[in-house]
Amino acid sequence: MKNMNPIHKKSYIIIGFCTLALTACVTKKYERPALNSNGLYRDNTVTDTTTIADLPWKTLFADQTLQTLIQQGLNENLDLKQAVERIKIAEAALLQSKAAFLPSLSADVSVTDAKQSKAALNFPPGVNINTETQTYRAQLSTSWEADIWGKLSSSKRAAYASLLQTDAAKRAVQTQLIANIANIYYNLLALDKQLAITEQTVGIREKDVETMKSLKEGAVVNGAAVVQSEANLYAAQVTIPDLKRSIREGENALSILLGKGPGGIERSNLDAQMAYSSLQTGVSAQLLQNRPDVQAAEFAFRAAFENKNVARTYFYPALTLTANGGLSSLDVKNFFDNSIFYNLIGGLTQPIFNKGQNKVRLRTAEAQQQQAFYSFQQTLLTGGQEVSNALYAYQTAAEKEATRAKQIAALTKAVDFTKELLRYSSATNYTDVLTSEQSLLAAQLSSINDRLQKLQAVVNLYRALGGGWQ
Repeated sequence: MKNMNPIHKKSYIIIGFCTLALTACVTKKYERPALNSNGLYRDNTVTDTTTIADLPWKTLFADQTLQTLIQQGLNENLDLKQAVERIKIAEAALLQSKAAFLPSLSADVSVTDAKQSKAALNFPPGVNINTETQTYRAQLSTSWEADIWGKLSSSKRAAYASLLQTDAAKRAVQTQLIANIANIYYNLLALDKQLAITEQTVGIREKDVETMKSLKEGAVVNGAAVVQSEANLYAAQVTIPDLKRSIREGENALSILLGKGPGGIERSNLDAQMAYSSLQTGVSAQLLQNRPDVQAAEFAFRAAFENKNVARTYFYPALTLTANGGLSSLDVKNFFDNSIFYNLIGGLTQPIFNKGQNKVRLRTAEAQQQQAFYSFQQTLLTGGQEVSNALYAYQTAAEKEATRAKQIAALTKAVDFTKELLRYSSATNYTDVLTSEQSLLAAQLSSINDRLQKLQAVVNLYRALGGGWQ
């Protein structure tokens, strides 16, 4: 460049500016679409940007057994492994789009044997010329398309956006996987607790049956009370098989998430779990940077935007440079003597009539971009909905816990009082005992569901805010 003629330098600079100007006229620069990302959390006016989405998942889930299961899932889950392979495919596509900027190069070595008809050549009589020839050729061919209108650049940016989309999709799979493992784990703990309470209740009701039989012998109650106590016992016993079935199905589902065959799951107990209570949500605009599925939706829109740029370039001429050269000879012995040949071709190809393909391509790209925009908007709105639902689920569970504890305490006293009255007074009958016992068991099982709702609300809020992939 130091020895280059100043006039040539100016010419190259002018050509460069013209190329950039022409490219800017055809392809557009990407800008994030205007979306209202504020106020997506219903009845939540928080302005603090601190959010639990920034917490590592090991901080949120203190249970060591659960941490081990989540780590195993991150290492072995098959959906997550598929997402990683999709990233590899996108990386290959990006490399391919980058290679489009380089000229193609191919080599060809050939031997051609040709024989012509003497009758067709119409030689004069007596002329004897060899009509069979062998041609030996070795050549290199190259072709290069100048990226005048930005078609190749837009294709590369579309491929890069697709790569980022697959990476964000992988992180979305990871956040969902962590949430699924935690939710199933907590559900198993709740089922274990319900099974234990139900089995304890069965033991109590077995004693009730014996008590009713003794009271009948003492003429305190009649045979109806004995039969009712037996039916009450069976009502508790019949729920145990369904609880065990639910536990086994939960274990099998969790095993699949861990990338292994169905089997038992090691776990702690529900009483040892403490729900994370400092539930900062940040502001809803942070969903754009924290939620992987929102990021993936934006990258999909960005890829569609660049594909529309590519579709526009098909309406303009393409500048292609081609060249080939090598050695060609009729005699292999003299293959390297005066046998050099070459061709240089530069041309512009302007589409004139293309059966409407360019218009269809552009309309399709525009519709796909609009579709991607709607999907982006929908994903953002769904994120706000999920955060709002999880927050309210936590609040309602916390409200129910205090009231449910009072209900259980009152029903426990009611069971004790009615049993004592039945034993020593005729002011009551076994129907009162039966009603209070059934209500107590239902309240105890519901209290477990309240606890489960609170734990799972934290998990769902964490995932809804975009936590678990950092």
